Amino acid sequence: MKKALMVIDMQNDYLWEKRKSKFAYDTEQLVASVNRLIHEYSDSGNDVIYIRHIIQDLPTNRLLFGFSIAGTEGAELYSGVDIVSELCFDKLFGDAFTNKQLLALFRKNSYDELHICGIDEYGCVTSTACGAVKRHIPVRIIRSGTATVFTEKKAAKYRKKLETAGVEYI
Repeated sequence: MKKALMVIDMQNDYLWEKRKSKFAYDTEQLVASVNRLIHEYSDSGNDVIYIRHIIQDLPTNRLLFGFSIAGTEGAELYSGVDIVSELCFDKLFGDAFTNKQLLALFRKNSYDELHICGIDEYGCVTSTACGAVKRHIPVRIIRSGTATVFTEKKAAKYRKKLETAGVEYI
């Protein structure tokens, strides 16, 4: 079975010490879990694909968002994340499959299944999982390799959305 592991948004602006307080992830624990998965999948001969959320470098975006701005150090993959492949794609929206080159890679390689880890579980991870379902790509989310800053009430809403879409956790 040909699988791919997609590592979503493990970037400086969300994980380093200079991050905004709203990104209250346990960096050490999350990075250790994601790195374990990266090596497990890579060592098994599966592709590891990295995704970066990029926001256009416009004055309004710097004011409104202030993170993941194109061309900044904060938009780069977090230095603690192990890089085992050159498969790295940028996305402008929550669903990574809006990147045409990524979608072309999936069509070319005919993966049997996509497994997703990274952040935020109920943000871009959910959007990408639902995007995979929409494109008939079998997908699962790896619970041990994801994290969220959403409240339990919001998280329940997104869990229901994932369940309705047929996305499973492993």
